[in-house]
Amino acid sequence: MEKWKTGVESWRVMCELPKLGMDAEILYRPFASLSFGERTKVMLAVLFSGEHDFLLIDEPTNHLDQDARESIKNYLMGKKGFILVSHDRDLLDACIDHVLVLNRVGIEVQAGNFSQWWMNKERADSNAKAENEKHLKEIQKLKESADRSRRWAEKNEGSKIGFNPTKEPDRCISTRSYIGAKTKKMQSRVKSYENRIMHEIEEKEGLLNEIEEITDLKIVPLKYHKERLIACRDFSLKYKDSKMPVIKDLTFELMQGERVFLDGKNGCGKSSFIKAVLAQSGRLPACERNFEMAGNLEVASELKISYINQDTSHLRGTLKDYAKENNLDYSLLLSLLRQLDFSRAQFDKNMQEFSEGQKKKVLIASSLLTSAQLYIWDEPLNYIDVFSRIQIEKLLCTYQPTMLIVEHDEKFKQKIATRVMPL
Repeated sequence: MEKWKTGVESWRVMCELPKLGMDAEILYRPFASLSFGERTKVMLAVLFSGEHDFLLIDEPTNHLDQDARESIKNYLMGKKGFILVSHDRDLLDACIDHVLVLNRVGIEVQAGNFSQWWMNKERADSNAKAENEKHLKEIQKLKESADRSRRWAEKNEGSKIGFNPTKEPDRCISTRSYIGAKTKKMQSRVKSYENRIMHEIEEKEGLLNEIEEITDLKIVPLKYHKERLIACRDFSLKYKDSKMPVIKDLTFELMQGERVFLDGKNGCGKSSFIKAVLAQSGRLPACERNFEMAGNLEVASELKISYINQDTSHLRGTLKDYAKENNLDYSLLLSLLRQLDFSRAQFDKNMQEFSEGQKKKVLIASSLLTSAQLYIWDEPLNYIDVFSRIQIEKLLCTYQPTMLIVEHDEKFKQKIATRVMPL
């Protein structure tokens, strides 16, 4: 605790812990033995144990189950004096009274929570789009006018050389100098007019608003010839080094077209069930199969599965190497990453240098490029920014692939889930 906060007083921390639903005895346990949720709660209790501090809290709900998120949300609702970085919209709506947004063109601060800011942004973007359309129409008219005057001047310039005596009996060779002088004046006036128009066009272009828009993503889900993809009855799973089963007597079915969210506390067996499904379909390496299964678990034969692992530590080498290893079209992978707001500067780096959010985007892009009959995503949104979350929500609502998902983002779950399966 002393490392996090110099001069921390244990009694103050003990006063904070019950507000997070924790007992003071946790302070006497080895830190390495604590879960992610317990570590986050103890850290918050330590940081809020002083007075007159202004705290910086960076993504406190990553990897946490819904109960842990609720307790942190309720705790922060009673606190003031902090900057919170989070992509959890439910947490932001509950805990903040201002939004500080880092846009491409600057920084803005607005009073209110995330939903209020998002509503204001959509309204402002709609007005800006209408204004942009109006200016673009005016710019087009000005360009057409400049082009018309240029063609008119060129036509007159061409008329001073050569003439048809039959059609123009009143013209003679001596009129060439007269036409030349008149054309020179006309060209000068046209040039001045064009300069004026170009100046107006520059002014109009300066009025165009830069709008941060969310690009629509695409996915190509495949149909399977049977309706039922996964079925288990009285299914249990136990790790070889454990006496107690992680999953016991589970009965469950996944039908084609469903998007089922596995729900429950950390450690209740959500990721373990996903591993069991991958093992039954032949997708899990033998070295990772450190568990025993009992009961009945059936996975449709030759089912094409696209899987996102919650662990990103296996991502190594360049994106080109990754695309080759996973049989992905490299140019399409880069294109999709750009749509997910991935910087081009990252393309030539080793993936070990990527942030956790960038690594997650690589896994998401890889999954979206893989045509599959079932998409299994294990906590895909950890470290993913709000704009990308909204992109993915829109994609899944549009294409409606069959999915088995573990994700604790409440807003995402409300929009995407056709069914929630509690474990």
